[in-house]
Amino acid sequence: MNRSEILDTAKGYVTQDRAAQHGDAERNFSLIATYWSAHLDADVSASDVAVMMTLLKLARLKSNPYNNDNWIDGCGFLALGGEIAAGDA
Repeated sequence: MNRSEILDTAKGYVTQDRAAQHGDAERNFSLIATYWSAHLDADVSASDVAVMMTLLKLARLKSNPYNNDNWIDGCGFLALGGEIAAGDA
């Protein structure tokens, strides 16, 4: 899978497939942030969720750098986080 295919697949996930399956990303990440904030007793933002999910994918890549899903999902989480952060600016 080349870089263009990885990015195109991530784009499809964050704009179509997963949005239909999981709902609005910003709303979902905000809900996750609320749960994580309560559990950690610390403020977590929706953009923090995107970063943390990306870090999860990076940790998985350390174990298996050949799993394309982790590369794709990492790109998708960063794209969503960038959009969320831009809305917060």
